[in-house]
Amino acid sequence: MNKNLVLLIVCQGLFLINNVTFIAINGLVGFSLAPFSWMATLPVMGYVVGGAFATSIVAKSQNYFGRKISFQIGLLVAMLSALLCAYAAMTRNFWLLTTGTFIAGYYSANGQLYRFAAAELTEASQRDKAVSWVLAGGILGAVIGPNLASWTRDLFDTAFLGAYLTLAIAGFIGIGVMQLIHFPEEFKTAHHLSDGRSLKTILAQPVFMVAVIGAALGYGVMNLLMAATPLAMQICGLPFSDTALVLEWHVIGMFAPGFFTGSLIQRFGALKMMGVGVVLNFVCIAIALTGTDLHQFFIALFLLGVGWNFLFTGSTSLAMTAYKPNERDKAQAAINFFVFGTMAFTSFGSGALITSQGWNILNLGSLIPVFVTAAALIWLGNFHRKEALR
Repeated sequence: MNKNLVLLIVCQGLFLINNVTFIAINGLVGFSLAPFSWMATLPVMGYVVGGAFATSIVAKSQNYFGRKISFQIGLLVAMLSALLCAYAAMTRNFWLLTTGTFIAGYYSANGQLYRFAAAELTEASQRDKAVSWVLAGGILGAVIGPNLASWTRDLFDTAFLGAYLTLAIAGFIGIGVMQLIHFPEEFKTAHHLSDGRSLKTILAQPVFMVAVIGAALGYGVMNLLMAATPLAMQICGLPFSDTALVLEWHVIGMFAPGFFTGSLIQRFGALKMMGVGVVLNFVCIAIALTGTDLHQFFIALFLLGVGWNFLFTGSTSLAMTAYKPNERDKAQAAINFFVFGTMAFTSFGSGALITSQGWNILNLGSLIPVFVTAAALIWLGNFHRKEALR
């Protein structure tokens, strides 16, 4: 733990405030503005599609400007996109809201690299813990994000206008915090994206393939259920205060384990911790299928968050063993592209399924990617055992 890592943890917290608030309110604002109900989560989809499109641009930005300036550009985009969303909500313009969230995806693509940057701010032997601690900074988003949406919902005549304006202020604060972080000179990449092995070669490694599957599908399942939760709870007649409570503890579940996940990975290995994450996903779905009372949403979403943490942190640690320093930008961009691509699909699917088929069908459908992830982990475990025998 050092000053730079602490400041990066603060930036991660600000990133998750933006992320969680967007998830909490964009589906509801979209539902009130969309021409058709099945389009309600298009603004949420816009956020992750924007992130997917931005991954290659962000990789080039990181390569050219270095970590600090690239991250600050992302925070500036966060400010401007939040203001655009505020204007869209005020003028009741659904497509402008979707455009604003699409632009905000650039900030999301930057924020997804904070965990990798953490590994550069400490000794190599401590990088699993550094990644885990930075992800734990998301607790700020867990506590502040849903409550921010609740507190500012009726601050102005336009619902949630205050939340968008507050996110613009958070982006401004983030620029100042990022200015105080010193990133090692050797990681201000003097290399070119063409250096090292080809992306195809990196992707073909079994370890990297499973890391991508774990990160993308783990995020996809979490996003499928989380994005639908505000709409599902509204359809079930639960007040927004209950929705804010469920999302708060869901995100606490996502990031509180970060205080010890790194130590667990060092002790038991990334694959075993990812396996625990898969089991928790199965338990989450089983509980969600038992009913739609507040306590069932609460427990299911909390377990979903913890499962995501084990899967995502384990996938990140696994991926970092599969590329060299001069292959960093393209490898990390590839992982984030698959993550955002999966999230884009699940963001749209969550809105369409929850408004047309209901909560139970949504949960049953989420079993498919969980089974795929479990199969990938078993396959890699068997692959490692065969390699050890050879």
